[in-house]
Amino acid sequence: MMLLPTHHFRDIERKPEYLQPEKCVPPPHPGPVGTMWFIRDGCGIACAIVTWFLVLYAEFVVLFVMLIPSRDYVYSVINGIVFNLLAFLALASHCRAMLTDPGAVPKGNATKEFIESLQLKPGQVVYKCPKCCSIKPDRAHHCSVCKRCIRKMDHHCPWVNNCVGENNQKYFVLFTMYIALISLHALIMVGFHFLHCFEEDWTKCSSFSPPTTVILLILLCFEGLLFLIFTSVMFGTQVHSICTDETGIERLKRKHQPRERRGSWKSVKETFGGDFSLNWFNPFSGPCDPEPLSDRDWVRQAASLSETDNTETAEEPSEERKDEDSVEVTDE
Repeated sequence: MMLLPTHHFRDIERKPEYLQPEKCVPPPHPGPVGTMWFIRDGCGIACAIVTWFLVLYAEFVVLFVMLIPSRDYVYSVINGIVFNLLAFLALASHCRAMLTDPGAVPKGNATKEFIESLQLKPGQVVYKCPKCCSIKPDRAHHCSVCKRCIRKMDHHCPWVNNCVGENNQKYFVLFTMYIALISLHALIMVGFHFLHCFEEDWTKCSSFSPPTTVILLILLCFEGLLFLIFTSVMFGTQVHSICTDETGIERLKRKHQPRERRGSWKSVKETFGGDFSLNWFNPFSGPCDPEPLSDRDWVRQAASLSETDNTETAEEPSEERKDEDSVEVTDE
């Protein structure tokens, strides 16, 4: 069987010599300031397009089936403004979540020179990712889709074609919240429209024929109910992760990697950008700027590892240890 280039590349990644610092190529020069972050993943791009299509479909039905034909102008204007504002904020949050660097670790920095510059002391350990040849700071995980290590990675979401990490979690939370709100708003308007059409003549409550109107409203009702449930669950999960200062990946590995957590309010303020204000709900306002990584952020204390990690030589390494290499400095 002929191996594709991707298979060959993965085989090269798994070779033991790839894990050696001297085999790592120097990190590429950073791109120009303002370079857009975008993941070229076919599935993610398709899901993002579907997301926009569904929001625009809801916009079409709400405007041209329910609001514009209505003879109650106050009802149409108020609901039109609210729905369009929420839809705009949802799509803006989606763009920010998709086009924002989630917190990628510099690629290819696990070079011999960089590790030596850290001046490791006895008891300190450095973890390297064999897939992207990067030094992994604490709470960073490798994403096989983004092909990068992401700081505070929660999960990779195909609907935003990006990882949810340290720098874009706020936008993802706002995206799920606004989608849930417009879904609820659309369901309420569909209910009122059905009641109005049952009381009035069906030919007068819409610009379309009665069968077309019913089909469009049923599809919108199904879409709104599905997205309301899905995004509400995602919103609640993300808020819980922020308040507990624990990502989805860390929650799965909780029993293997105990660690000290920050306070709930401090974690919330860092994610949404400072003290409570309207900017928390603004997708054009970013979270608190993360401090640049210092030397101490690249290294970890061996004493802070779990008991399972301390007895690594006697037990089989965990799944994460199979995906990363480590260099530890000990007393001679």
